[in-house]
Amino acid sequence: MLNITLKDGSVRQIAEGKSILDLAQEISEGLARNALAAKLNGELVDLRTPLTQDAQVEILDFNSEGGRHAFRHTSSHILAQAIKRLWPGTKLAIGPAIEDGFYYDVDPLEPLTEEDLPKIEAEMNKIVKEGLAIESYTLPRDEALAWAREAGEDYKVELIQDLPEDEIISFYKQGDFVDLCAGPHIMNTKQVKAIKLTALAGAYWRGDEHNKMLTRVYGTSFPKKSDLEAHLAMLEEAKQRDHRKLGKELGLFMFSEFGPGFPFWLPKGMIVKNEIIQFWKELHYRDFYQEISTPVLLNRSLWETSGHWDHYRENMYTTVIDDEDFAVKPMNCPGGMLVYKSEQRSYRDLPMRMAELGLVHRHEKSGTLHGLMRVRNFTQDDAHIYMTPEQITEEIKGVVRLTDEIYKKFHFDYKMVLSTRPDDYMGKLEEWDAAEAGLKKALDELGVDYTINEGDGAFYGPKIDFYILDSMKRVWQCGTIQLDFQLPQRFEAEYIGQDGEKHRPIMIHRAILGSLERFIGVLIEHCAGKFPAWLAPVQVRILPISTDKHLTYAKALEDKMRSLGLRPEVDDRNEKLGYKIRQAQVEKIPYMLIVGDQEVAEGQVSVRRRDAEKNELMSQEAFVEMLQGAVKRRDWDLA
Repeated sequence: MLNITLKDGSVRQIAEGKSILDLAQEISEGLARNALAAKLNGELVDLRTPLTQDAQVEILDFNSEGGRHAFRHTSSHILAQAIKRLWPGTKLAIGPAIEDGFYYDVDPLEPLTEEDLPKIEAEMNKIVKEGLAIESYTLPRDEALAWAREAGEDYKVELIQDLPEDEIISFYKQGDFVDLCAGPHIMNTKQVKAIKLTALAGAYWRGDEHNKMLTRVYGTSFPKKSDLEAHLAMLEEAKQRDHRKLGKELGLFMFSEFGPGFPFWLPKGMIVKNEIIQFWKELHYRDFYQEISTPVLLNRSLWETSGHWDHYRENMYTTVIDDEDFAVKPMNCPGGMLVYKSEQRSYRDLPMRMAELGLVHRHEKSGTLHGLMRVRNFTQDDAHIYMTPEQITEEIKGVVRLTDEIYKKFHFDYKMVLSTRPDDYMGKLEEWDAAEAGLKKALDELGVDYTINEGDGAFYGPKIDFYILDSMKRVWQCGTIQLDFQLPQRFEAEYIGQDGEKHRPIMIHRAILGSLERFIGVLIEHCAGKFPAWLAPVQVRILPISTDKHLTYAKALEDKMRSLGLRPEVDDRNEKLGYKIRQAQVEKIPYMLIVGDQEVAEGQVSVRRRDAEKNELMSQEAFVEMLQGAVKRRDWDLA
């Protein structure tokens, strides 16, 4: 009998050769019914996997990432099988599970259109109802190649040819459909109760624009129809919150064919951006950061020293000045290192916190560009902290506290992940151990929740990543804290220690907003474009009922508020009041001030908040004082 340790630490005994599904059934029928995949000694595997030795096993359902992956991986195979049934001459490329769904890249004889999606979906549902058992088997490489060539699957031939000569190739079969695949998959197609195909797109084979453009069919799937309906409702809400749509409607930013991937900030967008920057600067000044600015163009020799020329050049824009190679900076760190080295440093100067809102450029492939979320130039809210080994814990704690304060101001929840030493690390093992211990100590002393991602640190040091959750519970990676031993060594950075000797500082790379452009894109979707008053480009829309009788009063109020640093705007169009109110609501302006005979006579305003249906009569002074307080405190909710 084998001893199997379960997730809760309990141990079950099972006969050797039994499968993980057999184990689940012995534990409970309900567990087996909901099981989709498993982790065997940490590796994601099929439920059909036999148990041959003592092991740790975690059985996964749809609520786990691994369970969803197997479920949707099978869904992609059902999609491919349906397309092959409907259009037998179609060649298949790849079909992975992705976050919230799956896709399959196909090469059809005739172009697929959006009108074909319901037909494919119907065929997928037939395959589900057929309840096809899913089987796995392997073939030697030469037999796998023979299968692919006989089937006319040219893309599979290429994939197999790229594998080692002695590789045993894994296949999965459901009914008459066979696909080259490493798995894992669920046990039967009938488990995929709810399917929805969501989009068609073009995708170059292997992501290379020199290769053929394939058709990518996207979909999602769930074990229950109610879960699918809830997900589709969320997608519809996400569509309404799309920062690209709202950015255009609210006049925040634009893109041009003359600079794909390079955002243009419009006047209203600049207000949002500058308000965030001002908030950022105030907190950094308070926490004794020194702000610097480094050049956008720097000599090739600098990037050779930093390692970017050899390892990152394909993502860099380069030029020649006076017969010398230069590069547009993709990162701020090397420039910051030059500032540190510009004069001799002492242990008394440390920790030294240097912050930079640096504009960086990176060559992203055109197919990956996505509004503000993936651009070719962006502002990073970088900071580089130079310190002694003894200062690691306190500096990490300070960065975590600052990050927490900033995220809370924007009403973001977040998760933290500590990533440890990878296999291909640089530096000394004892340095890594000390660094990881320092990070863990800082997080433990703060009493914060975090998870450990073993082996996923950067090659130059361990890191803490911050994943923010927006109002729709979507996860975005923004902030990061990275410890670096290598860059100070590459640049021979030094400080004079208490012993009078030269020492190498340890460096923290730190970003909180990450890319300012991306952060604003996430923020737009988080609040659906309804910015709090301190961020809103127009904080107050003043609506005179009659442009003949009340405009002078409205303009005087606008001048008064502008002189106090507020952002009012008078709607002096000769339109009906109801139309003006609806327009202000469409533009998501926080406050409307309605001005009529009574308000003019008594020096008052009728206040309507953005989402309210009723008005509140207030004196000019009371409203201005209320708004000033909300802006000064940077309140999230409207006063």
